[in-house]
Amino acid sequence: MRNHNVQLAAAGHTAKALQRRRRFKMNVPLIMMFAPILVYFITFKYIPMGGLIIAFKNYNMADGILNSPWAGLDNFRLLFNSPMMLDIIKNTFFISLLSILVSFPFPILLAILLNEIRGMLYKRTIQTLVYLPHFLNWVIIGSFVVLIFAQEQGIVNKIITAFGGEKIAFLYDKSTWLGVFLGSGIWKEAGFGAIIYLAALGNIDPSLYESSSLDGANKFRQMWHITLPGIRPVIILMLILSLEHVMDVGFDQIFVLKNPMVGDIANVISVWSYEVGLGRGQFSITTALGFFQSLVGLVLVLLANKIARKFGEGLW
Repeated sequence: MRNHNVQLAAAGHTAKALQRRRRFKMNVPLIMMFAPILVYFITFKYIPMGGLIIAFKNYNMADGILNSPWAGLDNFRLLFNSPMMLDIIKNTFFISLLSILVSFPFPILLAILLNEIRGMLYKRTIQTLVYLPHFLNWVIIGSFVVLIFAQEQGIVNKIITAFGGEKIAFLYDKSTWLGVFLGSGIWKEAGFGAIIYLAALGNIDPSLYESSSLDGANKFRQMWHITLPGIRPVIILMLILSLEHVMDVGFDQIFVLKNPMVGDIANVISVWSYEVGLGRGQFSITTALGFFQSLVGLVLVLLANKIARKFGEGLW
C-alpha cells in the first residue's frame, strides 16, 4: 500500500512537471517579447537604484561612489534648511496637482468623442492629428508656443492688435504663463493618453447602448450611466499612476518654457536638480532630493491605492 502511494505521488509530480514544461513552451513567444522590457527595467531602473548611496555621502568623482566619505543625513539637513527649498517644493506640488486636475479629464473626453465618430476615414485622420504632438520633442513644441504667444511677433498678439487691442505678455506674466504651460501639455499628451481609454471603451457591451436607446436615453445619459462606469477601473488606475509624478514636474517642458520673469513659479525640483546637480556638481544634495521625491511619490501611490481598494478598484 505504501509503495502504491509513493508511486501515485511520483506520478503526480511527473504530471505537474510535464504540465509546467508544456505551459512554459506555450508561453515562450510571450516571454521572448517581454525579455527586452525586463532587460530595460533592470538596466535603467533597478541597477541605478544603487546610486542612492550618493545621498548619504560627500560624493566626488575622484573617489567614486564607494570610496567617497560618508555624510550620514547631512545632505538632507542641508537641503531642507535651505530657505528656497520650501518654495521649490511648493511650486512642484502646485504645478503637478494643477496639471493633474486640469489635464486628467481631457484624454477621457477625447476618447469618448473619438469613439462616437462613425466615419472611419475621418476618425483615423482626427486620431493621427491628435496623436502627432506626442511624438514631437519639447524643443519643437516650445518653438510653436513661442511662435503663437510671443509678445511682439506672436500670432495671437497680432490678431489682438489687428482688432485694436493691446499686446499681452503671455509668456512673461505668471498667470498667463501657467495657462500656456497647462495648455501646451494638454495639446501634446491628451491624444496619446486617449489611446488607453479607447481600448477600454472597446470592451463595453454595445447591447447596453442599444437597450438604453430603446428606453429613450440620450447621448449624455449613455455617457454618464454606461460609458464612464464602463471605463471607471481604467480611470482610477491612471489616476493612481499619475499621483506617482506629483513631485516630478516634467523637466523638458518647464525648462523650454521658463524665463526669468516667471522664475518664482517655474523653479521646480527637476529644474533645480539640473542647475545644481549638473551645473554646480553637487550630486549628493540633488540625489538626496531625488530620494525624498521618490519617497513622496511612493507614499501618494500607496495612499491612493488604499482609498481605491475601499471602492473595489485598487491597483493591487
